[in-house]
Amino acid sequence: MILVLMGVSGVGKTTVGKLLSTRTGWLFEDADDYHSEANRKKMASGTPLTDEDRLPWLHTLHARMVKHLENNEPTILACSALRAQARKELSRGLREEQMKFVLLYAAPELIEQRILARQHQYMNPKLLPSQLATLEEPGDAWRVSVAGTPEETVAEIIRRLNETRVIAGEREKQS
Repeated sequence: MILVLMGVSGVGKTTVGKLLSTRTGWLFEDADDYHSEANRKKMASGTPLTDEDRLPWLHTLHARMVKHLENNEPTILACSALRAQARKELSRGLREEQMKFVLLYAAPELIEQRILARQHQYMNPKLLPSQLATLEEPGDAWRVSVAGTPEETVAEIIRRLNETRVIAGEREKQS
């Protein structure tokens, strides 16, 4: 299974993803590590990426996730995945149970505080309004608040994972 932690910059995708990886033993991948140098420079200057900028990056991420699935390696991917088209590209050719999106969210003011308090190699805080405007919330994603601690967020995600597995296990028994 691939669990995609999605949301705007500063919401805690990497922090939550690394902690979740430690708690579950799943692999962790940060989509930011796969941006081209041109994309990094563009974001550092405060210029939002276009769909054309993102497409090669999404193809790379999709290929990596398919490889993890082929190797039976449960993986957590921290990836903005703000637009439906991006999520469609990430999940292309996969069954619904192979990839689950988790929308991490908080009040914009809290996210802005977190962005200003952290150091990120290229993400310009001026991009937050653009990202919030770009976000197309998926109806089928788990919505998980990050207003509390990272530990609380991870506990909620693990609870939902366990609930889903129990429900899936019950369905199999009834079939």
